[in-house]
Amino acid sequence: MKKVIFTLAIALVSFATAQAQATFGVRGGANISNLSGDLRDEDRFENKVDFHAGIILNFPVVENFFSIQPELLYSKKGFKSNDEEFTNLLLQERRREGKVNYNYLDLPVLAHINAGPIYFEAGPQASYLLSVNNETTLYDGNNNKISSTRDEKSKDGLDEFELGYAAGIGFASKNGISLGVRYNGSFSDFVEEDVNFEGDLTNARHSVFMVTLGLRFPSGR
Repeated sequence: MKKVIFTLAIALVSFATAQAQATFGVRGGANISNLSGDLRDEDRFENKVDFHAGIILNFPVVENFFSIQPELLYSKKGFKSNDEEFTNLLLQERRREGKVNYNYLDLPVLAHINAGPIYFEAGPQASYLLSVNNETTLYDGNNNKISSTRDEKSKDGLDEFELGYAAGIGFASKNGISLGVRYNGSFSDFVEEDVNFEGDLTNARHSVFMVTLGLRFPSGR
């Protein structure tokens, strides 16, 4: 899978450099993710903060107004579980915090409209599930971290490919730096068979808000 990712990245960069007006750039920032859909027990799932990072290409259609912008992003989605407080055998207070990470390769293809320094973007997004892992952190009664573990999980029961959409708004400066907010949604459930959460994820879809910082470089000029 790493070879496929590397090949896609090289292909996008090579195509960009062949275009006279294309610009190449990088993007990264924070994800605030959770689950949406007809969930059986919504209170079980809380927002999780993580990150995204990758490369962007921009192909002008109407100069300084409308362009097409494909991106290739590594994006960590998922949710945080309700904290669990308990007393151990030594009568010590403990708190367990857990989160589930779904690590994706996202390929949004966005229509990009400039209105002065403000931009608007929207378009379809294809995603591939790279891996799944659970993180568990244990705290003492004073909220000091005691330990942290990460367990890799199987992708059994999950749909590896997902078709969704992205839309956002932001500010872009003349030196190529941009700051924006974006929402990623899905057209379909990502769970084919819920083998780990007792049916609570049967109708679950990923829901992600992104705060993203970008930097674009002129290419082929």
